[in-house]
Amino acid sequence: MNKVSRSFDGKKKQSKSLKRVTEKASLRNNKLELHPRNPHKMRYDFALLADSCSELTQYVAKNAYGNESIDFADPKAVKTLNKALLSHFYGVFYWDIPSGFLCPPIPGRADYIHYLADLLAYSNNGVIPRGSMVQALDVGVGANCVYPIIGTREYGWKFIGSDINATAVDAAKAIVKSNPSLSSHIQIRLQNERSALFDGVWGEKDRFDVTLCNPPFHTSESAMKTESERKWKGVKGTKTSTLNFGGQSDELWCDGGEEAFICRMIKESKRYHDRCYWFTSLVAKQSRLPALYRELKKIGAVQVRTIDMAQGKKVSRFVAWSFLEPAQQDYWQDTYWIA
Repeated sequence: MNKVSRSFDGKKKQSKSLKRVTEKASLRNNKLELHPRNPHKMRYDFALLADSCSELTQYVAKNAYGNESIDFADPKAVKTLNKALLSHFYGVFYWDIPSGFLCPPIPGRADYIHYLADLLAYSNNGVIPRGSMVQALDVGVGANCVYPIIGTREYGWKFIGSDINATAVDAAKAIVKSNPSLSSHIQIRLQNERSALFDGVWGEKDRFDVTLCNPPFHTSESAMKTESERKWKGVKGTKTSTLNFGGQSDELWCDGGEEAFICRMIKESKRYHDRCYWFTSLVAKQSRLPALYRELKKIGAVQVRTIDMAQGKKVSRFVAWSFLEPAQQDYWQDTYWIA
């Protein structure tokens, strides 16, 4: 079984091309490289980024190796770097998040989007579906709205982003409203049902080609704080509970952690089996996969794939599943994806 793409079933006509694509992906991951289409593969050009965001200049200095960099332990520096990256690479001229909310690393977020594009291409004879006919749902969009920004600017997709945090929703809406390039492609919805993931935000007429999610990882607040202190110690050599990337409790932990969260998502996805091609979620721990595979098999997923990604020393992955039978897959491709 290929370690990059694991499938219970699927179209026979796709199998050879899938194998070739995933073998190449495996080679890239062995080198711990970002996706080939990811524009953040090279070292940051801080002078160029500062042209797009002059605020960045105050945070740039030579590091111990004599290279220009920022202090990645400084939340303000990381936030300003994100502003510069989003402005320079994606044409986003207003981007801001409230204090304490998750400030995600842009390169890793971009990788998820590019591999999702590949996933859709697997189901479309190797051609990436582009444009506003492609619709995506970001579960837990957060205040930063980064996934919809990248997906819209790179592929022209339309997005609905949902979140249970009203402050995050307001912040994401402000980003969308303030950028004309985003306003016609991204809609943000408040999830009022705290125990639900799709129910409550998935409208009766909504159809999605793909869903995505970066689920809360930790099992409890205490586990979250312990891990936060460990990460900070690795960055600064000291112990503190503050992290450069921030994050609200809803973004970082839930009862049962990511395994329980994704299993809940899998169960709920069955109700929308014919209204979405691919459901997906990031999975931080590879050890969680067997439990997810069992749940997906039990619920009757027709296709299941696991796509590995890498950034520096960090290896991550997302699991994808679909309930569409071969005839439904063909109809979807012919109806919604224009090559």
